Amino acid sequence: MTVDAAMVEQAGRRLAGVVARTPLERSERLSRRLGADVLLKREDLQVVRSYKVRGAYNLIAQLEAPERARGVVCASAGNHGQGLAYACARLEVSGRVYLPRTTPRQKRDRIAALGGAMVEVVVVGDTYDEASTAASADAAHTGATLVPAFDDERTISGQGTVVPELFGQLVRIPDVLVVPVGGGGLLAGAVAWLGQRHPDVRVIGVEPEGAACVRAGLDAGGPVTLPEIDTFVDGAAVRRAGSLTYPLIAASSAELISVAEGRVCSEMLELYQSDGIIAEPAGALAAAALDERLDIQPGQSVVLLVSGGNNDVSRYAEVVERALVYEGRKHYFLVDFPQEPGALRRFLDEVLGPDDDITLFEYVKRSNRETGPALVGLEIARPEDLGPLLERMATSPAKIELVPTSSPLFRYLL
Repeated sequence: MTVDAAMVEQAGRRLAGVVARTPLERSERLSRRLGADVLLKREDLQVVRSYKVRGAYNLIAQLEAPERARGVVCASAGNHGQGLAYACARLEVSGRVYLPRTTPRQKRDRIAALGGAMVEVVVVGDTYDEASTAASADAAHTGATLVPAFDDERTISGQGTVVPELFGQLVRIPDVLVVPVGGGGLLAGAVAWLGQRHPDVRVIGVEPEGAACVRAGLDAGGPVTLPEIDTFVDGAAVRRAGSLTYPLIAASSAELISVAEGRVCSEMLELYQSDGIIAEPAGALAAAALDERLDIQPGQSVVLLVSGGNNDVSRYAEVVERALVYEGRKHYFLVDFPQEPGALRRFLDEVLGPDDDITLFEYVKRSNRETGPALVGLEIARPEDLGPLLERMATSPAKIELVPTSSPLFRYLL
């Protein structure tokens, strides 16, 4: 079996009255940037603030009575678990959700609240794939039905329902559809439906640069396991594309691109500050890809999927930090100050510019009587201010070394 347009449409009828028909809104900011008509499909306003509920409910609703009695189990980075929890509570099916330790607290709490007494939350491992292994072992041992986050025909067809829904909200067929990609469930469902109903629509899948597993599979000719991933974009941090999602995507004309995690952070802040949209990292992936690489033509109609809004407010400090580093406005230095009166004052007066701001100052050690090494974080107003700053540092009595973003030290700063 494979997913086709009819399966996606059947899933849509199954979900009627269960999930929200989320808004399709024009983005004035992004439309101005591209000179195009950019629309946002707001799945961040879904019943569980993510499109993932579509796939989870579609699968569980099709289980026979004996299967429902044995319960269900899933692995999730957070959003799929919320979808499963909602479905379990609504269909009165018991379930267990396995989450990696990197899952934000907000998502853990939401799963527990949505599932209530019907759902147990189990935290295990550091990545989605480790949680997936634990969930599979649970299903094999207990007989519970495994509800994959993306790699099942019922999950794929359920997630794909967002596309015919948004097409029903449009005045005209869009030229471009931009879709965030983790394991590929949403993209696979989208191309399965579009390939039969609207094959001329250009589809672009967007992966996080640090977890581009679908692109790696396409390059290798089949799914491959990435040796390591950046888990910041937790909703799309997957090591390996699905064995079912991969062939659907590979057989389509969908384009795959990746964006840096720092660029995602910049777009999260833009969405919040300019558009009033609280997007999680994966929810900002599609919008973060809107730059010159996409070759969007003036006047074209472009639809972006804002896939989720389950962002923990405690993460915003890290979001701001990553955005500033990516934009070239935040830098770290190791400064070896001479241990003499006025050394710090000279650094402030002669090295820093009028708009430069110290955001971190920590002495590394105090035992050396002649010098005092310190780790200094500086935020500059504009990326082009870095050159003059480095020139002033070169003439300073203090020994100053820029900490490159490739340094292992950055793992402790971000």
